[in-house]
Amino acid sequence: MHEPDWQPDILGDGYVQHTIDLGTDPDGEGSVAAVLVRREPRPDESVRGALLYVHGFSDYFFQTELADFAAARGLAFYALDLRKCGRARRAGQTAHYVSDLALYDAELERSLAVVAEEHPGLPVVLMAHSTGGLVLPLWLDRRRAAGRVAPVAGLVLNSPWFDLQGKPFQRGPLTQALRVLARVAPLRPLSLPPSTVYGDSVHVGAQGEWDFDTELKPLSGFPVTHGWLNAVRRGHARLHKGLDVGVPSLVLRSDRSHWARTWSKQADRADTVLDVEQIARWSGCLGGETTVVPIPGARHDVVLSERDARERAYAEMGAWLDRQPLTAAETDDSPETDAVAAS
Repeated sequence: MHEPDWQPDILGDGYVQHTIDLGTDPDGEGSVAAVLVRREPRPDESVRGALLYVHGFSDYFFQTELADFAAARGLAFYALDLRKCGRARRAGQTAHYVSDLALYDAELERSLAVVAEEHPGLPVVLMAHSTGGLVLPLWLDRRRAAGRVAPVAGLVLNSPWFDLQGKPFQRGPLTQALRVLARVAPLRPLSLPPSTVYGDSVHVGAQGEWDFDTELKPLSGFPVTHGWLNAVRRGHARLHKGLDVGVPSLVLRSDRSHWARTWSKQADRADTVLDVEQIARWSGCLGGETTVVPIPGARHDVVLSERDARERAYAEMGAWLDRQPLTAAETDDSPETDAVAAS
């Protein structure tokens, strides 16, 4: 594989980024790329493996506390901004749009190849948030079915999106309508009322403590398009039939959901985006050994929770990592070769 061209990242000192050219967009929005971010290792840090993180919808990687946590546990840290997301979105492209979640396989394989090349023979733990928590299990199930698990050794999911919010009588008709709308108007946004409840709870300019670029992560989120949500619903359907990700999994979630149109202190102590009961219900569909831990008082992104909740989340993640036999993985088919074929 070609040597990655690491350049300074928007996070400043200690972070670099590598642009992964993915060629022409199958969805017709020009050329696409993904951006892999690396936390630069410090001289006093030992490395026993790596962690590769993937964001959710209307999101990008900025959670440097998570990167420091991984490094402190001997895991070299990488994060991927998927095509049309965050750092990777180009002018004129519909934010976060793909017509099929499997399109992400190309940048996931190539990112994994970079990590494996820089840390040969070492295990890689994958971590994802929200929509990323649906994307990664689907990808891993396809890899496992093809006999390619290594170097992946574990999976951590942070409030994964495992089903559509709402009652069954609402979800069914909407899912059926999306199949038609995705064909005739895939880029048209759904008519959803805007809400900044979650954004206000986390951003330093509102009620939160986290500073991030609101052009890359708007407080009210990006519009949800017919075609993208149809792709997500197809992913949900595949998950619900049962997957086998091939490695042990840890699922972190809040202990409750809170639905509101305006911010209140309750929004700081609950998931205001997803239904945590759905996460609990469908976590068993990952296959293999799965540990589910509700974090009292956690937000949708558990590592952006108030201090007591996120410290609990990090403690649970650390204990789970300590229980995993993160030993050198056997080499299998080159992920780089597969990525080239998929791109």
